[in-house]
Amino acid sequence: MNFRSRTREEPEINLIPFIDVLLVVLIFLMLSTTYSKFTELQLKLPVADATAQRDYPKEVLVGVSSDGAYSVNKVPLVERNVDALARALLDGAKAGKDSVVIISADANATHQSVVTVMEAARRSGLIQITFATQSSAQAGSR
Repeated sequence: MNFRSRTREEPEINLIPFIDVLLVVLIFLMLSTTYSKFTELQLKLPVADATAQRDYPKEVLVGVSSDGAYSVNKVPLVERNVDALARALLDGAKAGKDSVVIISADANATHQSVVTVMEAARRSGLIQITFATQSSAQAGSR
């Protein structure tokens, strides 16, 4: 039997995996944190200052009035549901799926009316959507 005293090794803590986990948690928290406070937002739409309006050769103009009526390429729609609007968008999209939907909504139009246009565009497969605005100079003159 060997009764010699053994030298005890000091336990060693490896900090590298601990630091890796902390960095992953830190990155997750940084990406998932919202930095804006909604109570501080003051929105005034749809006025915007733009130097020149871009010309889209493959555009589909969708008008939304303040009472929720729709028009596609300046043709009024009788029905106000998503399916009828999606059919009208497909008919008005001359360039097919490459067409750009330009939403011209009245400043007093409901949010739901604009979301309905966006949903109809999604159902039609038209993924390029933009909003038409007026310059602040034009808004001040009205």
